[in-house]
Amino acid sequence: MIYGISNAIIAINLNKIHKMIKFKKDSSQFYTTLKKEIKLVLTKEVLKKANRLLWIKLLIYFFLFVIGIVVLYINPYGNNNLLLILNYIFIGQTGILLAFNTSHDAVHNTISKNKKVNSFIYHITFNLQGINARLWKIRHLSSHHIFPNVDGCDADIDDNKLMRLSPSHKNYFWQKYQHIYAPFLYAIYTLHWILIKDFIYLKKKELANLKNQNHSIWVVLELLLWKIFYFSYLIIIPYLLTENTFYNLIFAFIVMHLFISLFFVFTLIISHLCMETEFPKIDKNEILPYNYYHHQLAVSLDYHPTSKFSNWIFGGFNSHAAHHLFPNLPHTCYTIITPLIKQKAIQYEYPYNELSILKAIKSHFKYLKSLGKEKL
Repeated sequence: MIYGISNAIIAINLNKIHKMIKFKKDSSQFYTTLKKEIKLVLTKEVLKKANRLLWIKLLIYFFLFVIGIVVLYINPYGNNNLLLILNYIFIGQTGILLAFNTSHDAVHNTISKNKKVNSFIYHITFNLQGINARLWKIRHLSSHHIFPNVDGCDADIDDNKLMRLSPSHKNYFWQKYQHIYAPFLYAIYTLHWILIKDFIYLKKKELANLKNQNHSIWVVLELLLWKIFYFSYLIIIPYLLTENTFYNLIFAFIVMHLFISLFFVFTLIISHLCMETEFPKIDKNEILPYNYYHHQLAVSLDYHPTSKFSNWIFGGFNSHAAHHLFPNLPHTCYTIITPLIKQKAIQYEYPYNELSILKAIKSHFKYLKSLGKEKL
């Protein structure tokens, strides 16, 4: 079922949620006609080329990532701290690009027809970034992709006191300044995820629509071993192999995370949290106001979605409408299908949100400011 939304994705395990939320019945022909037109465009040859490009990107980004680590171990720049920092930033950035362009497709089983191959690629490339692949996969597939921007159902906008990301969240007085202090929080995002967030999610029994979560001792052990490996290959091994001091390595490591955190957050957060995107609420019968496909368009925002360069860098996150409508297609064909999505959205009077990346970031901060002032 390459063009459709798998029933397994939409279906919710009743043992893991506290209520059954439904989408409004789809009475339009939007998705049906869109699928037909996409099938005509995505011929076997086009799909073959798109899949081949996925493997090329995997090899290139993984090669660059490994090169960065090898240079760190060889340490050709001696005690030059600036070059050490740049080396770490290169490792971190190529690692993020590897995850964007490889891990994300692998978790949706689009790299290979063999699910075991996808699983192997996903776990290796994702865990190498210090973030637990297993826990993120659960949140991404079983929560965010089904109910994006639905309060209490999307783990990505889980309520927290520091940032108000949903109109349904409680407003605290300090959040009226969140558009000012947000960049500082965003700058430590990946470090917080690696050191704290994964352990919080490991312990949580309930998270958004995910209920009664239990993780075996093997999941806990896997998480700990990958964390140890991450800090070992980026800090311990360079300390043992080079003349760099432990403090210089730690400092360069932290600077790397400040850099990649901002890149990571601003690539992802603008795809759903802007003035243009909606936050649909359920009615008294626990039914959302839109059908599934209308909902995905209403809550998503694209930036430079038909740019091949942007596709190469952002791994399709910039074509978020295409990704949420067709998560089982390789991101390397999003530049082809996005114009069709936009055309059909206009035809059927469905929403379609698109800005430049700079305008999207500006819209995000405007959104934060509006939420900070808004009262429930």
